[in-house]
Amino acid sequence: MSQLHWEDFTPGRAFEHGPRRLPRDEMIAFAAEFDPQPMHLDEAAARETMLGGLAASGWYVCCILMRMCVDAFLGQSASMGAPGVDEVKLLRPVRPDDELMFRATVLETRASKSRPDMGLVRFEFVMSDMQGRQAVVLITSLMIGRRQKGDAA
Repeated sequence: MSQLHWEDFTPGRAFEHGPRRLPRDEMIAFAAEFDPQPMHLDEAAARETMLGGLAASGWYVCCILMRMCVDAFLGQSASMGAPGVDEVKLLRPVRPDDELMFRATVLETRASKSRPDMGLVRFEFVMSDMQGRQAVVLITSLMIGRRQKGDAA
């Protein structure tokens, strides 16, 4: 299997994965363990919140995003991790049994100034429902190994 390196990521290139269904029992189990708020656990209590019904924890949706990212391309890349996440926007509630699509678009790339064996790739990750409505937008840079060592800038 060929592995994706920094040189393979060019601005505009996109990777997609999905759909993936988010089962009610999985959403509630995650919330019970990691984000036990009423809007994520109990339908009746959730109806009384601004979300108007049971909704997935944003952290759960971000975990699903990460899994879909690995399945779409990251698992076949020379990934070296990430220095952090720049932005996460939760744009609409994700409901039990929703199906989401994942799309990663390369925004820009740059060679590392201090590590000639890697470069950075800035991405926009988007999770959308089957009607194309965005649920989550995440902006991050990933550190990706280079096929050939470049000159440190």
